[in-house]
Amino acid sequence: MTASAPAASSVPLPSAGDLWRVFRAPAPAMIGGILLLGLIFSREAAAAYQVWMESTAYSHCFFVLPIALYLAWERRAHIVATPIVAFPSAALLIAPLGIAWLVAERLGIMEGRQLVAVTILEVLFLAVLGWRLAITLAAPLLYLYFLVPFGAFLTPILQEWTAAFSVFGLEFLEIPFYADQYLIEIPEGRFYVAEACAGLRFLIASIAFGALYSCLMYRSIGRRIAFIVASIVIPIVANWFRALGIVVLGHVLGSAQAAAADHILYGWLFFSIVTLLLIVAGLPFRQDPEPPPHPTATTMPAGHRLPAMAMAVGLAAIGPGISLAFDRAAQIVLAPPRFAWTAPLGCTSAAPEMVEPGKERVRFTCPQGVLVATAQLFSDRVNPAAVGVARRVVNGEVGAEDITTGSLDIPGQSVPPWRLTIAGSPTAGTTVAASMLLIDGAPARGGLVGRFTMARNSIFGSPRRPALLAVALQFPRPQIAPEEENLARLFLGTFLAVQPNLEAEIRRVSGG
Repeated sequence: MTASAPAASSVPLPSAGDLWRVFRAPAPAMIGGILLLGLIFSREAAAAYQVWMESTAYSHCFFVLPIALYLAWERRAHIVATPIVAFPSAALLIAPLGIAWLVAERLGIMEGRQLVAVTILEVLFLAVLGWRLAITLAAPLLYLYFLVPFGAFLTPILQEWTAAFSVFGLEFLEIPFYADQYLIEIPEGRFYVAEACAGLRFLIASIAFGALYSCLMYRSIGRRIAFIVASIVIPIVANWFRALGIVVLGHVLGSAQAAAADHILYGWLFFSIVTLLLIVAGLPFRQDPEPPPHPTATTMPAGHRLPAMAMAVGLAAIGPGISLAFDRAAQIVLAPPRFAWTAPLGCTSAAPEMVEPGKERVRFTCPQGVLVATAQLFSDRVNPAAVGVARRVVNGEVGAEDITTGSLDIPGQSVPPWRLTIAGSPTAGTTVAASMLLIDGAPARGGLVGRFTMARNSIFGSPRRPALLAVALQFPRPQIAPEEENLARLFLGTFLAVQPNLEAEIRRVSGG
């Protein structure tokens, strides 16, 4: 009889003390690097936290860090068995990442800044702990990307797909309807495919859950990718059927309002069932976890880790340092724009209020409600992100859960359409606002073209200063009826149309 080696499964799992003995040496460099990166990218962290608090689509982000720690704990046997050998040259990867961060910062794309910041954190792990341990911790490290509230740009696309599928379904079911982009009207009432109905909140949560489930249940890359893809496709298609089902329910009940009264609750129940079915469908393909290896980890002297951390932090600070220099060059004292608003017939105006340097506000009391007209000037080298924040404030988008955007044509005026925003907040009510951003003496072009123009001016300056004009109506309720929305849209258009010197004032304020 010969003795055989003990099975790998008989190896006891490491304890928290075993993990501490492994990480005790690199801990000072890692903790110091994380704290310094947190200080450098504090604005990105604060902006992410604000979105987590305000948007239900990203409330799951509070669980990302505990989940990442749990995934790392599940791999503790492999962590203990992996040698920690610092990889200082990996810190050089932060140089191009710093350029990418600066580009995103000048373009005013906060999600881009946050994604780069998380990637720099990943590189810090790679530089200090080495590539072997980084591969072992690939799942929990990559899961940290869910800390970034990313994906809001998909909302218009998801709205279009949802509305198109609803139209297709109504045609197939032979239910009479009229459709105008996101508005669907049946004999029993009207439905609007709002941004909240696009399914983004369910999609983001499903992807985060799919990534966690695939990491816990599967070992092969192919099965993990397949389940994550299913976690993306199934919620999108399920949301199509949910939206169509609400319209059909309104047709059956004979009332659109009755069908849409609890559509958010119906949506969560529906997607809970869909997620449960997705879990059940994935169970037959689960794989047993890898047996724990024998602990053989070794470490290298601490001197190699501290330079790696210092190099990573130093390179990460270059982009924010350049941005700070640009922002200091843009700090000037701004005179009030003194935009000449005219009160329409039946409205009375209060004296202009100086909200802050370069920003003034005028309140008009009208039969339709209180209208607030805002005019704001910026430095010619203003950070584009500051302009975006100012526009969100005057449009009532800060803290809003439901936001709908469109355009507003001004009859009788030879100015481009204004941007129309309808923002509903459970605390601040609903704001219906029309706004126009002026760059280089002309109405700003949307998309990346406008962002590149502002980014260029923030670096090299411009003879004309950016200006923001907005008029807004406030309702005390978080949601308003379609009739109220149409009346508010009509009133804003009428208010702007009766401004006798609107075009001349726009040219004066913008320097055109």
